[in-house]
Parts: sequence; structure tokens; C-alpha cells
Amino acid sequence: MHQRVAGTNVNAETMLATDYLNHFNEVVMLFEMMPDMPDCLDELKAWRPKTYQEHFQDSVFSDRELAIEAYDHAPIKYRAPFETIIGCLVNDLQDAIAEVEAAINGGGVKGRISAVVDAALPSIRSHLDMAGAIINGVVVTMDQSEIDKILES
Repeated sequence: MHQRVAGTNVNAETMLATDYLNHFNEVVMLFEMMPDMPDCLDELKAWRPKTYQEHFQDSVFSDRELAIEAYDHAPIKYRAPFETIIGCLVNDLQDAIAEVEAAINGGGVKGRISAVVDAALPSIRSHLDMAGAIINGVVVTMDQSEIDKILES
């Protein structure tokens, strides 16, 4: 498998591809626009999480079949923390979408919507950064308090 992914957008060490993060980056950009474009709420609410495999099945990514196959070969030291971080990211996004919807439906005051967006973005971005680091071969190590904090979010 390592030889097959060499020279592709699938990382030969982790067997993961950063293209998966586009699924999240798109909704984050839309979320960031909510204070100025609350009329895009329906589009934001229409977003649904996809598994790594689902993303590539629906993708036009040139190496999509290889990315799906390589995922099954991802070493556990990358795959396990990756899946945990993605789970946290999905939770962050779903909570943030619900909160911004409540802010918009509660009068749509731009300052309140901005506060919701600003409060949610640090955790979302942190999880995106961690997922990207794992995809690129960084083994994420955390002490128990960091693990507990992630699991609480």
C-alpha cells in the first residue's frame, strides 16, 4: 500500500488524505459568515457530517478510491486519535450550528451571532489543526487532563 500511495495526495506514513478536511472547512467558512449573512442559516443547517469513506465516495478527488482503501491501512497510532478528534470536531460543529440558529431565531442581533461564532471557533479550529497534523504524520500525544477536556466537549 505504501508504494501505491507514493506520489499521491494520500500521506504514505499515515495513509490519510487532507482532502477530507475540506468537508469541515466548507462548513466552517459558512459558519464564519453567519454574523453578516444570517440568511444562509438553512444552508448551514443542511450540512451533515460524513465519515472519511463517505466523503471520498462522494468526492471528485482524483485518488478517491485509493484514499478509501488506504484508510483501512492507516496505523492505529494515527487512526485512533484521528477518529477521536474528528468526533470532537463534529460535536463542536453541531453544537455551534445549534447555538447560532438559536441566536438568529432569537432576534438575529449581529453582536449576539458574532459572540456565538467567536466563542465556538477556537475549539473548532484547534480540532481541525489537530486532525491536519495527524494526517501529516504528527502523533498527537496528550496528558489525561487534555484527553478529559476533549471528551467533555
